[in-house]
Amino acid sequence: MTDIKDFARADVLARMPEYSKWCRQIWDYGETAWREYQSAAFYVDLLRREGFDVEEASAGMPTAFCATWSNGDGPTIGGYAEYDGIPGNCQAAEPQKAPRAGLSEHAGGHTDPHSALGISSLAGFLATKAAMEKHNIPGRLKFFGEPAEKLRGSKPLHAAAGYYDDLDAALSFHPFYMAPLCNTVRWDTHCGAAYGVIYEFTCEEPETWMASDDGSPIPASHASARAPGATDAMVQMYTNAKALREHIMAAGQSWSMNETILTHGQATADNIPAQIAQIQYFIRISEISDADHIIAGLDHIAEQAAQLCHCTWRKHWVAKSRPGLANHALAQATYANLETVGAPQWGEEAKAFARQIQSNLGMEPMAEPFSPMISTLTPPQEAEAKLREILPPSQKNFTSDDYTEYCWHAPTVRLYIGRPALAAPKGTAYPAWAMNALGGDPACIDPMIECAAQTLAMTALDCLTDPNLLSKATEEFKHRTGGGIGGTDWIAPLADYAPPINFKWPEYVTTDRGRDWVIPTR
Repeated sequence: MTDIKDFARADVLARMPEYSKWCRQIWDYGETAWREYQSAAFYVDLLRREGFDVEEASAGMPTAFCATWSNGDGPTIGGYAEYDGIPGNCQAAEPQKAPRAGLSEHAGGHTDPHSALGISSLAGFLATKAAMEKHNIPGRLKFFGEPAEKLRGSKPLHAAAGYYDDLDAALSFHPFYMAPLCNTVRWDTHCGAAYGVIYEFTCEEPETWMASDDGSPIPASHASARAPGATDAMVQMYTNAKALREHIMAAGQSWSMNETILTHGQATADNIPAQIAQIQYFIRISEISDADHIIAGLDHIAEQAAQLCHCTWRKHWVAKSRPGLANHALAQATYANLETVGAPQWGEEAKAFARQIQSNLGMEPMAEPFSPMISTLTPPQEAEAKLREILPPSQKNFTSDDYTEYCWHAPTVRLYIGRPALAAPKGTAYPAWAMNALGGDPACIDPMIECAAQTLAMTALDCLTDPNLLSKATEEFKHRTGGGIGGTDWIAPLADYAPPINFKWPEYVTTDRGRDWVIPTR
C-alpha cells in the first residue's frame, strides 16, 4: 500500500496548480445557498472531463449533482463538494477590508471556506481515481455536489431519495472552524440534529378586518382602519419567539435558535396591508426529539401571531437533518493517514500576507502571524476530551453540519484540517473579513488543500484495498445502528418535503447595470 499511497500523494502535489486555480474560481463566484449556479456547473463540467458520469440536479435540486466512476466490482466510496457561501461576506483576496470588484459588501462570500472544502475533496477523489487506474484497483467512486450546507439543505434530500444507499464508506472533510477540532477527526461527539423552517404569514382578507358599515365599496378606504397584515404578524412572531425562548426549551444543554427574514411587505401603498411575510428559523440541538419540541413551540407562537394580525399562516420545511454517528475504525484509519501526511505548514509568502493584515489593522506584525494550532496535529481522543469539557455529560452531540446524513447509510469519518488563522494576542479579536481574505489567497489556503486531499486519497484507498478495515468499520456501523440500515437504533431519513428552492433566497441578479447582488452596489 505504501507505493500506491505515495502515487496518490504525488498526484495531488503534481496537480496543485490546477486545484489552486479552481479553488480561487469557486471562491470568486461567492454564490450562496440554493443559488450556486456557476459553481455547480463548474464541477459538473470538470467531473465529466475527468471521466465521471454526472447526473445534474440530483434529488430535484438545480445546483446539486451526483457523479460516479467505476473501475469494476468493488467497494463504493462516497465524498462530496460544498460550494455555498454566506450573504454579507463579500471580501476581496486582499489584506484590507474591501468587497470583490463591482460588488456590494452585502454580497455573498466564502467564510469557512467551502470553496476550498470542495476542491480539497475533489482533489482527493481524483488522486484516488488515478491510483485505481494505475494499480488496477477495483471499486467505485461516488462524488456529490451538495448545495446549501449553511442551511443543512441538500444532504437530507439526497439521503431521502436513496442516493447514499449503495455506499460502503463516506469521507467527509471540513476546514477547521473551532478548537479543538483542528488537524484531527471527530471521535464520539458528532454534530447534532438541525431543523430549518419558514413561517409564512399572508393577509388574504384585509377587507374583513373590523369591517365598517358605512357602505364604502373600497376595501382599503383611507377612512377605514387598516388590517395589521403580514409584516405585523412576522414582527409578532419574531418578538414573541425571542421573549419565549427560555420557555420553549428547558435549560440543561447547549442549543441555538436563530432567525432571518426572507420576505416582508409586498404592499403597494401605505394604506394597503402587507400581503405576505416569511421568517426562517434554524435550530441546532443534540437530539431530534428536542428539535420536534421546539418546532411545536414555534407553531404555537405562529398561530397566535396570525390570529392577532388577521392573517393565515403556513409552515415550510427547509431542513430536517439527523445527528451524527461515530465510527472509530474509519476515524483511526483516517487519522493514521493524517499523521503520515503531517499537519499543513505555511510559507513566507502566506506569512507576509498575514502580516499585512495585522499591519492594516494597526497591530504590530508578528514574526509568526499564524496560530500554532493550524500546524499541529491533535489526536482524536485528545480533541474529544477537550470538547467534552464545555458540554453537559448527558449531551451526545454538538455543533451543526449535515454530513451527519451520510453517517446513517455507511461508515463515515469527519476530518478537519487547519486553515489559515491569525495568532491573536490576548484581548484581540480579528474582524471576519480578515479570515475571509485568507481563504481567497492561494499561498494561504493551498497548504490546507494539499494536506486534506492527500489524507482523503489515502483513506479512500484503504477502504478500497483493505477488506479488514472495511469489514471492521461496517461491523461497527451495524452495532451502532442496531443491525445496520433499518436496525433497531437506525434513524431513517427525515426529509419529507420538496427542495425549498422557490423562496426568496439572496442571490446575484442581472439588470441593465449588469451582474449585481440583490442589494445593489453602492
